[in-house]
Amino acid sequence: MPPLIPRRARRHALALALLVTGSATVSHPIAAQTDAQRDSLVQIAEALRTLRQPQAADGVPDYAAAAITRWRSGLDALRARHAALKPAEWSVADRIDHILVRTQLDAFDFELRVLRPWARDPGHWVDLLARAPYTAFPLTADGRTRLERQLRAVPRIIAEARRQLTEPAGELAGIAHFHLTRSDGVNQGEPRRDPPPEGIIGWYEDLRTRAAQHDAALTPLADSALIALRDFASWLATERPRMQAPAHIGLDDYAWYLRHVRLVPLDVDQVRLIGEREIARARSLLAFDRHRYRALPPLVPVTTADEHERRTREAETHIRTFTQRERLLTIPDDIPPQYETDAFFIDRGAWGGARHFWEELTYRDPLNNHIHASVPGHRFDGALQRRHPRPIRRTFSDGTRAEGWSFYIEEMYVHTGLLDDRPKGRELFWIAQLKRAARIHAELRMQTGEWTLDDAIAYLVREVPLMEENLARYDLAIYLRRPAYGMNYTIGKAQVEQLLADRQRQLGDAFDLGAFHDAFLAAGSIPISLIRWELTGLDDEVRALGVLP
Repeated sequence: MPPLIPRRARRHALALALLVTGSATVSHPIAAQTDAQRDSLVQIAEALRTLRQPQAADGVPDYAAAAITRWRSGLDALRARHAALKPAEWSVADRIDHILVRTQLDAFDFELRVLRPWARDPGHWVDLLARAPYTAFPLTADGRTRLERQLRAVPRIIAEARRQLTEPAGELAGIAHFHLTRSDGVNQGEPRRDPPPEGIIGWYEDLRTRAAQHDAALTPLADSALIALRDFASWLATERPRMQAPAHIGLDDYAWYLRHVRLVPLDVDQVRLIGEREIARARSLLAFDRHRYRALPPLVPVTTADEHERRTREAETHIRTFTQRERLLTIPDDIPPQYETDAFFIDRGAWGGARHFWEELTYRDPLNNHIHASVPGHRFDGALQRRHPRPIRRTFSDGTRAEGWSFYIEEMYVHTGLLDDRPKGRELFWIAQLKRAARIHAELRMQTGEWTLDDAIAYLVREVPLMEENLARYDLAIYLRRPAYGMNYTIGKAQVEQLLADRQRQLGDAFDLGAFHDAFLAAGSIPISLIRWELTGLDDEVRALGVLP
């Protein structure tokens, strides 16, 4: 798709160049630091990325005590190298890169010190085994070698899991057992299948059936993998009552992570307050539109795959055309002409399955999910990220920034007029907004140990229209296993809105919404407090966080 308007596109290109080479307001940008120092920062980031990958023997990752000691020693050495750098006179852009590397060091420290998934979370080991049975036949020579290696590793990985799970949490074991034995109907990266096999074990059974048809020599390996997986599921079910370690991390560690890794300039009470406020706000917006458009007929879900595909493609065309007409952001020429949907059509009536939450929304109108997950949300955002000229930012992904942007643009499109000709669709946006806001309350209650996963599921089903148990479990299990993920959406959106307000206050009548979006995206998928410093020159948040070098 061509740029929005040539002159404006050139202006945006200049803005992007200023962002990636240094702040336009800094008088001594990159010249103040030596090439050796800048190269050293990139090398530290690359070394940390290598260090964090567990060493493996025969397909089994090494999480033994010696490996943990090696990780800790390597982390300490990289911290010392990072501390030896002198970034005080660097450009704002380079100082931000310096901070980004420090957050990655802190994130690894948090994994070693708090999360310890290899010792606490059986699902960590289940995740290692999940993708192999998605392999498609017929196989290439390389594909067969890879699948054979993966199947041979399954019994060894499970044996190692039982050795390394020294502090297993019962709730996390329950999540792992569910994933092994049951399908919730929520696509988790597996191939499209209607109905889906029952859990990861079901996918391995499916793989064995296909292997018997196409490559019978692989069936003994598939049988060995299945025996090991069934034994592991049985062990989890038997041992779960004796797994007394907590699944939650507590608010002190949660707050540390917010401050040191996510660089969110809020404490836990402020996060909770924003979540509660946004629940009320989403309910109010939903009530307003239900009243205003009460005479219109309700939206009817699609009933065929062809109709779903047609609506999805129409929605994407509508989003792109509206974006171009309203000059909301620049879509580069080489962005793919269309993106896949996250909620493909399943004829659940044919086998008795119920639609999950996102199917309920997208089968009625795919706009909301396509904005968030495709263009100009995650897939579009990721395409820009992969071409970022600064190597540290190119490989950095901050969840609060990524989810905050994709959530922010949902409401931004409503207010700028995308749904003016389909007003009943607005209700779906407010329902999605209510769901994302309610995640904060559920996540915090789980991370304090006040609620079990089942309690949080029941809350989400009560609080959110169209919500059902399977999607609630899918989401909330992530937030229990990956603390501070649930708050990403609403808190990130609030930060984007605060940044927009700051920039509009600075520029007054010269503020341009499309230019703001382009500059925001050009900064990369980095903490929004850092983007705010780079775009506005305001450093109060980063000073309060104590991260200024």
